[in-house]
Amino acid sequence: MSWFLHRATALLGTMLLSIGLAQAQTAPAPPRPVKVLVISMFGPEAEPWIQPFQLTESIPVPGLSPDYPALRCNADDVCLLTTGMGHANAAASVLAVTLDPRFDLRKTWFLVAGIAGIDPAQGTLGSAAWARWLVDSGIAHEIDAREMPRGWSTGYFGVLTPGPGIKPKLEYRTEVARLDDALVNKALALSRGVPLADSPQAQAYRAHYPKGSPATRPPAVIQCDTLGGDTWWHGHRLGQHARDWVQLMTDGQGRYCTTQQEDNASYNALERAAAAGKVDLKRLAVLRTGSNFDRPYPGQTAQASLQASTTGATGGFVPATQNLARVGGALVRDIVAHWDLWKDGVPAP
Repeated sequence: MSWFLHRATALLGTMLLSIGLAQAQTAPAPPRPVKVLVISMFGPEAEPWIQPFQLTESIPVPGLSPDYPALRCNADDVCLLTTGMGHANAAASVLAVTLDPRFDLRKTWFLVAGIAGIDPAQGTLGSAAWARWLVDSGIAHEIDAREMPRGWSTGYFGVLTPGPGIKPKLEYRTEVARLDDALVNKALALSRGVPLADSPQAQAYRAHYPKGSPATRPPAVIQCDTLGGDTWWHGHRLGQHARDWVQLMTDGQGRYCTTQQEDNASYNALERAAAAGKVDLKRLAVLRTGSNFDRPYPGQTAQASLQASTTGATGGFVPATQNLARVGGALVRDIVAHWDLWKDGVPAP
């Protein structure tokens, strides 16, 4: 081989090596698999997860709420998303994460974990309710109660129906959703024995409700369903509407117990991501804990009850936030500890 040919070959090899190194340096990293994505809505719901699960890694994600612009993750591939409160924030933030190409969420388990108002006929302050049905309360007609026809029980009724008690056509496609039974049942089984937080203030407040009712008992892990809408309603009449609406929209299968803002929005964002092949919608669980009652105790006005709920006078806020990580954490820890069983679906009982 001539000196010239030898030199040319060496130069070509050097160039190819340089190109290969440059490509390797600029090639995107493979998507990060996530075992569990916990979805909270605001800071106090997120805080109880951070230290126990060592969520020390911060990953900014374009499109998240400016108040909560990053995921928090740990070495076990558990991440925490805080969406911001309300339908719009929840939908936008959840969709932003699911469409981010840096994450592989195809086998991820999703846990929405937030506080809620609770029906005193179903649970109490600090109770943790796993939902099977998610029902949207906001997609409806409304006539002010002072102007509704005589004999109507409420001014709320289904879109394009003549009045209360008639199920509307589900034309929005976000009105109602049923979660996977196997996952709900597994979450219940894993968390039923978890010790729950309580407070003396909550104990004193719940004692105002009728003796022997679920409202007066210690907090427990239960299964009942959740109603979502951005209006912070309150009182016996709207509470009865909530019960009736969940029954109507689930054909009698759902049992209302918690009221919150975001869950149908989060579900719909995941449904869009599932249609794009990004997530498995059957891997969603929803947990809501009672921070306040949705209606007053005997002798209390609805306005006074609402004020107690929004000022923290019920004593339920701190136990409710703590019980999110206690109860939801039982599911998360089992998924991580037995990933070989969970990665392909809910393990057999």
